Amino acid sequence: MSPAVDYFSRGNLQAEKCQDFVGHQPHNILTGPRKSVYHNPRLDPKNFLEGPLSINPATRLRQMLARPGIVVAPGICDGISARCALEAGFSCLYQSGAATTASRLGQPDLAIATLNDFVQAAEMVCSLDPITPVIADADTGFGGPAMVARTVKQYARVGVAALHIEDQVQTKRCGHLMGKQVVCREEFLTRIRAAVLARDSIPGGSDFVIIARTDSAQVLGMEEAVARLKLAADAGADVCFIEGVKTSEHLQSTVAALAPKPVLINVISGGLTPSFTSKEAEEMGAKIIIFSLVSSVAMVHACRAAMRALKKTGTDLSSSRGMDPKQFFEVMGLDEIVDFDACAGGSAFQLV
Repeated sequence: MSPAVDYFSRGNLQAEKCQDFVGHQPHNILTGPRKSVYHNPRLDPKNFLEGPLSINPATRLRQMLARPGIVVAPGICDGISARCALEAGFSCLYQSGAATTASRLGQPDLAIATLNDFVQAAEMVCSLDPITPVIADADTGFGGPAMVARTVKQYARVGVAALHIEDQVQTKRCGHLMGKQVVCREEFLTRIRAAVLARDSIPGGSDFVIIARTDSAQVLGMEEAVARLKLAADAGADVCFIEGVKTSEHLQSTVAALAPKPVLINVISGGLTPSFTSKEAEEMGAKIIIFSLVSSVAMVHACRAAMRALKKTGTDLSSSRGMDPKQFFEVMGLDEIVDFDACAGGSAFQLV
């Protein structure tokens, strides 16, 4: 069983009436000092500084966060993109909500995908390499505290190492679109507390990583965004994710304000955040950098070109670039399955 932990109480938060924000300055938001801080000695970063990297993906991610170097997680959207990222040698993957919605449903990132869509996608991705940590988007947690808890437990059950939960309203949108609305601080913190409680209730003591994301920088300003992340950290969030940070100065000041909590940034070409390289982000103090749409956008360009070429020429010869079916399946793990079959005494794939 996990050790006892401390949480915010509604009394400590001094919460007034909760209301949604619609892009103007909020009223009735939480004020006053932060009085109670979550503490779980087992999850202290010092406990993850030494020793070989764990085969448990959540523990492995905590080790990566506690040790030098930035964690670079390319956005994947399906099995093909995950295989390509692993082949390229990435040590962490990011399951983007926008990419998952696009690949599974062919829809934009407008709160259309459900918990089941996200969990099913994550289960497949995590099964490809159960050791490599997967950070997964969990939108707003898909409902109230009970639903947030269900989300955490289902993500952890299928092998996800970390998730992020945001402060947008339930009818959310991609963080790099305009017109976002966010909930009040207390509702955001309720989501984070629910996620932490759910993680700590997993039998055996889970190392699952809770990431608090705020979209309030574009709605209420950087000061409010940083204030929310400080409160989320106190409520037990392991990592702070500020969406849409627009300048290097803002990133550096955010990192300084939230230290020693790790900070995650999201880079999307053409989005609100400048196209920082992973090296630049590391120099500015970020600990995790995700490139949410790197595979999805590349796929759109490649697939469009292939379809247009097929329509124009009547053949896929140019788009295949000489890759035959066997070579394609090798990227998908063909050799692993053939070798496994042979080790088990099978003979079905002696010739493929």
